[in-house]
Amino acid sequence: MKKTIIALICIGIFYFFISDVMAKNLEIPDDAIRIRVVPNSNSDEDQAVKGKVRDTLEVKMYNLLKDAKNSEDAKEIIEENLESVKKEVGDVLQREKYDKNYQVNFGSNYFPEKEYKGVKYEEGYYESLLVTLGEGKGDNWWCVLFPPLCLIEADESTDVEYKSIVKELIDKYL
Repeated sequence: MKKTIIALICIGIFYFFISDVMAKNLEIPDDAIRIRVVPNSNSDEDQAVKGKVRDTLEVKMYNLLKDAKNSEDAKEIIEENLESVKKEVGDVLQREKYDKNYQVNFGSNYFPEKEYKGVKYEEGYYESLLVTLGEGKGDNWWCVLFPPLCLIEADESTDVEYKSIVKELIDKYL
């Protein structure tokens, strides 16, 4: 019984240490390139169209940036393909019979504050690909294009397995 209690205490300390390290690893690098899609409004239609644009751009940007070696490579690739990105957004809107205007901008763009998995991301201007639909007054979606912190899900061939080291230790020793 004494060994079990000591093992649980050790696992608890280890868990808190790992959680702290993992939270620090979620910090976005200074040279990161972000993506943001801002819908016209919060109506169901506008949010649904935002989702379609997001889904399309996740796949397109993953395919474009998967071989980029650094943020300078990624910037160059985005700049070279900006017209193609604009066309892709236009195609989505046309398929959805969405008649609002849109803008696609690559450069320094404003991002609101966001908290994700316990990490607070400060508001500010960041290097980014910004897609604004209509008046751009709806709740936005944003993520990091490079390094590809959000684009891994766009590659359907990537298998990701999540494991809990704490659970593994408990299963192994208890």
